[in-house]
Amino acid sequence: MCQNQFDITYNDLNPTILFASKQKMITDSVYHDHDFTELTYILSGKGKYLVDGIIYDVEAGDLIICNPGMKHQNIVVNPKEPTVEFFAGFTDFHFKNMPPNSILLKDGGFILHTTSEIKQDISKHCYEMLAENEACQAGKYFMLKAHLIQILLLMIRDIYETQESSQKGCNFESYNKSYAVKKIINYLNENYENKISLDQIAHNMYLSPVYISKIFKEETGESPINYLIKIRLEKARDILLTSEGGSIKSIANSVGYEDVYHFSKLFKKYYGISPLYYKKIALEKHA
Repeated sequence: MCQNQFDITYNDLNPTILFASKQKMITDSVYHDHDFTELTYILSGKGKYLVDGIIYDVEAGDLIICNPGMKHQNIVVNPKEPTVEFFAGFTDFHFKNMPPNSILLKDGGFILHTTSEIKQDISKHCYEMLAENEACQAGKYFMLKAHLIQILLLMIRDIYETQESSQKGCNFESYNKSYAVKKIINYLNENYENKISLDQIAHNMYLSPVYISKIFKEETGESPINYLIKIRLEKARDILLTSEGGSIKSIANSVGYEDVYHFSKLFKKYYGISPLYYKKIALEKHA
């Protein structure tokens, strides 16, 4: 059996989440610190970060780890193309071989340069947390915590490279299916704006369409095409939440739909309101 309990912590991983937010960094921040841990994830752009007296170059996909008492400051490199950053503050956690409420990198630095695969996963959780803040539905705090825990686990796996060792002793067939489905999900995330068919996915994976549908449903609970629709609509929602979203037709085209009516119908079915009304609400919030 796979080891699955307290392999990276001394007890349950149950952090207290303090906040989650997003900001476009158009000016340098004040050199400051906190009495909690703060993670900063660069959603887009390039810049610099001063952390504990050392200046680091950062870009989209980088994670800045600021442990309690660690002074830090963002530095704007290009005011015309500032970084857009996601922030999460939290406390009450303790990873093995690390001080309480702290995350230590192997190189002793404070910037984690994520791989493309992990980058997609972390970005997804960041945007899900921002969406939770917008929606303010019942259980919001626990949903935020759930996404934060997944981000932390992705980081710890990346830091300690535990994936290979944790796979030893696991059922190979189960791992093989999980790996294939993860590759399919990555493909959908990277190509959602293009025309995608089940046959095309099968061709890229060197697997049959029937087998792909079967294992994807077993692993995710839905078909690859329905999963693609969800990705496209979530991307469209993210665009609609910004004031520079553009027309509904241009948004539909940007997420892979040529037929704006079909896109609007799917959006309303998924979110309960039309994209036009969703955009109107988003613009009123930004006004």
